[in-house]
Amino acid sequence: MFPSARARAEETAEKGVFRLHKFEQPIGQESYAIKKEGDELQLSVSFHFNDRGEDVPLSAFVRLSKDLTPRSMEIHGDMARNTPIDDSVLVEKDRILVRKNEKWHAFDRPEQFFGISTYAPVALQMMLVRKWQAAGRPKKMQTFPAGVLSIEDRGADDFFLKGTKVTLERFSISDLAWGRETLWLDAQNQLVALITVDGEYDHFEGVKPEYEDNLGNFVQRAAADEMAALSAISKDFRHDNSHGSLALVGANLIDGTGAPALNDSSVVIQDGKIVSVGPRGKVKLPKDAQIVDLTGKTIIPGLWDMHAHFEQVEWGPVYLAAGVTTVRDCGNEFEFITAVRDAINSGHGVGPRLLLAGIVDGSGPFALGVARVDTPEQAREWVRRYHDAGFEQIKIYSSVKKENLEVVAAEAHRFGMTVTGHVPEGMTTFDGVNAGMDQINHIGYVVGMMDPATSGRGRGGDPQKRLAALRNFDPNSEESRKALQFLKAHNTVIDPTLTVFEMFMRTGNRPFESLEPGVAKVAPALSTQLRNVGPGAAGAELGEARFAVSLKTVGALHRAGIPIVVGTDQTVPGHSVHREMELYVEAGFTPVEALQSATIVSARAMRLDKEVGTIEPGKRADLVVLGANPLDNISNIRKTERVMQAGVFYDCASLWKSVDFRP
Repeated sequence: MFPSARARAEETAEKGVFRLHKFEQPIGQESYAIKKEGDELQLSVSFHFNDRGEDVPLSAFVRLSKDLTPRSMEIHGDMARNTPIDDSVLVEKDRILVRKNEKWHAFDRPEQFFGISTYAPVALQMMLVRKWQAAGRPKKMQTFPAGVLSIEDRGADDFFLKGTKVTLERFSISDLAWGRETLWLDAQNQLVALITVDGEYDHFEGVKPEYEDNLGNFVQRAAADEMAALSAISKDFRHDNSHGSLALVGANLIDGTGAPALNDSSVVIQDGKIVSVGPRGKVKLPKDAQIVDLTGKTIIPGLWDMHAHFEQVEWGPVYLAAGVTTVRDCGNEFEFITAVRDAINSGHGVGPRLLLAGIVDGSGPFALGVARVDTPEQAREWVRRYHDAGFEQIKIYSSVKKENLEVVAAEAHRFGMTVTGHVPEGMTTFDGVNAGMDQINHIGYVVGMMDPATSGRGRGGDPQKRLAALRNFDPNSEESRKALQFLKAHNTVIDPTLTVFEMFMRTGNRPFESLEPGVAKVAPALSTQLRNVGPGAAGAELGEARFAVSLKTVGALHRAGIPIVVGTDQTVPGHSVHREMELYVEAGFTPVEALQSATIVSARAMRLDKEVGTIEPGKRADLVVLGANPLDNISNIRKTERVMQAGVFYDCASLWKSVDFRP
């Protein structure tokens, strides 16, 4: 229980404020106070932000002994949109009682431990580091209810505060959330900045107000440090064959062109490029080639995820383990994603090739990020900035005005960039494409143009009327045909992201794991969250109807010859690329067509089909070795054993394990 006002009115030993940011956009504030009462310290925290129109409040109260050993902890509220938290910890002499979501559990009391649940509140992470320091900086730290985590001192960094150089100590925390967090403490051991992800696994930052001008610098340094730490262990799963010759012999080859599979093939790779492909007996192998016998295996082109938000460096090994060698990032923090891309490109990071779509939005209650295009001048400025930084695309978000979208698209096209994204509020998909959008993210925007009555746009509407419209949806109606003809005439590329909609629509009356077996293999820090998704029983009927229409629409798009690319919008890291392909087969694709959506069709959409996307001489050596043939069963796409990116071979099982996933 929370203490009375009188009990909390003791001597204040420390207090502070953190500004809270998502995608570097200020969205709220956390205030904390540490008070002395008798022989203990009491930490009270008030945490609140508003994310795209939704309030996220959280309160915490923690009692600690003077050596920072917890006596009790209470955390109540939300840690992200639609992500409630209600945790209690009570420490007794020989045991620790933990309550999560109304259920109590008892644990033996270890010698050293701390009480913490998740990334929030920020001040509690500061106290965690202090406890770790007081305990002698152990390699592992037991926490309740979060589990075992590790903290590492990563050195010192210099920043400038009002023109004065300030040295801050950098720390990393692993396994509180999935992956690594980075935080800085000052000379007084007070936390200055935290770079992490929130309950939706989106970028999240807490920073002292006086250091806000350094936020981009904090983000960039965190990305570089986290990538360096990951790269340091890459010797365990990386085999660099990018220089010299390598011959893959004996495998069943699916080259991605649509040609029949080739049994007992040879693929010769030299200096990161494919130099020859054909039947084993007809391909001449270089004398110095290292020969890899893949008899009984299947080789396919490297897969693509065309709707990623690469928000943690841990996504790199996960993607490679899943056979994904190219990723289009559909909106990220500028400093983070450019640092990660540059590290990978220079050979100092681990991950797929990154193609970047720079996000822009207009001002409003549902805006995201800091790239505002409220005027034509701002629109041109942001497009130029993204272009000059090597971005391939512009990503439109939901609050951009039509007149500014037109300027963004025209400027992007002038620079040879393409435009993808959401259809902004107040516009139809017809409007967005006519304004210059080359590609559309999310199938809902296509469903809405085929039958506006099915749309849930505007954050309102009668659910029963919508349910009736969904049940009556006809992909062959005159209105549907007009929409399909329009998209076909404009060569519009569609990125449906069925997996993310399945997660939120089809899980009302069934566990997500029954649809996506990859849930059982994710890191423990992700597992609970992924098992507690969906509309609940009350929303199950509408959710199932929405998803059924989404599948029908993808099938109609495919039959109409409209380009469809595989994209996940995160969902289950790595595994959802495979699930998206399975869903395309469910929608009417053949297995080879689903494979092409994840390879050559995606490469063509990004104007890279001459370089990558199929296994042909002259192309980049991006390929995957599978334990079974996906043309027999598309789910065999999950049986990744090795992956090659630009001639560098990786062991998939080791990649999974490196980020705490099960192979």
